[in-house]
Amino acid sequence: MSGLMTLGAAVLRRLDPETAHRLAIQGLALSPLPKPAADDPILKTRLAGLELSNPVGLAAGLDKNAEALRGLGRLGFGFVECGSVTPRPQPGNPRPRLFRLSEDEGIINRMGFNNDGLDAFARRLAARPAGVVVGANLGANKDTEDKAADYVQGLERLAGACDYFTINISSPNTPGLRALQGRAALDDLLGRAMAARRSAAPVFLKIAPDLSRAEIGMIVEAALAHRLDGLIVSNTTLERPETLKSRHAVEAGGLSGAPVRDIAQRALEHAAEASEGRLPLIAVGGIASGADAWARIRAGAQAVQVYSALIYRGPGLVTAIKRDLAARLRAEGFSTVLEAATARR
Repeated sequence: MSGLMTLGAAVLRRLDPETAHRLAIQGLALSPLPKPAADDPILKTRLAGLELSNPVGLAAGLDKNAEALRGLGRLGFGFVECGSVTPRPQPGNPRPRLFRLSEDEGIINRMGFNNDGLDAFARRLAARPAGVVVGANLGANKDTEDKAADYVQGLERLAGACDYFTINISSPNTPGLRALQGRAALDDLLGRAMAARRSAAPVFLKIAPDLSRAEIGMIVEAALAHRLDGLIVSNTTLERPETLKSRHAVEAGGLSGAPVRDIAQRALEHAAEASEGRLPLIAVGGIASGADAWARIRAGAQAVQVYSALIYRGPGLVTAIKRDLAARLRAEGFSTVLEAATARR
């Protein structure tokens, strides 16, 4: 089955990126995948109160509408994040808006939070398979003037329907969204969001990798002041490393995949330095191997997320990362992921 899935991934890479994305979601929703093998017990971990069989999660963006949870839940992830979802349905930006940078193993997207809206998202979550830890990544509608109100609506509408929430204020493709990372706007947003919390589900904040050390430090302190449960570090970048080879490197939008690895690693290190162990951190951005995941964990991440690398490495990447992490934990004398994340370096 893994061989067929790898072949399928190779075929999809020959199609237009957005068409391939749509077909992948349909396939994951309909394919009768077998249950994954049990995870190595050493990978079992706890993240902000969530019990995870392993620390490798799926980042938001692949399953925007919570349509393929059955298939995604059988790929071996410890947790699956869906979205971004906005209160009202919206089509997103004009096509083309998704570009493969194949030579760089990167992706540029300017999707613009295209999704079916909260009501459809909630209906699908109500039918989600048992045993899959699911997060809801919340966004704001493009034409909303009070964007904080959109996040409040998402928290209220999906209360009890998911295992955790992510407040996404770091997408570069919705005008004005990243401005919410400033302290005054952030205090307003987080104050209103946490007051609207209707369940014990953890609430995370997803930030951009393009922030300075001081800006990340400020966000950490704001998150602690408002009692958030953790940070996801980080989203796509607006930077364009000089090493990019693809002709699509000039496209507008957020860059993800291998080219963002060092940028995301740097942002995580700044967050770990500022938080000093006071705030759980989830790492995402350019993670394409067990070595990448291990570097983030040793830098202070309690869990990691992947997405873009799946396009280039195939679904077997999840199993490969888990196998490598288990071996590294034992080789370096750690008994848990949390121990490795918090140990002196």
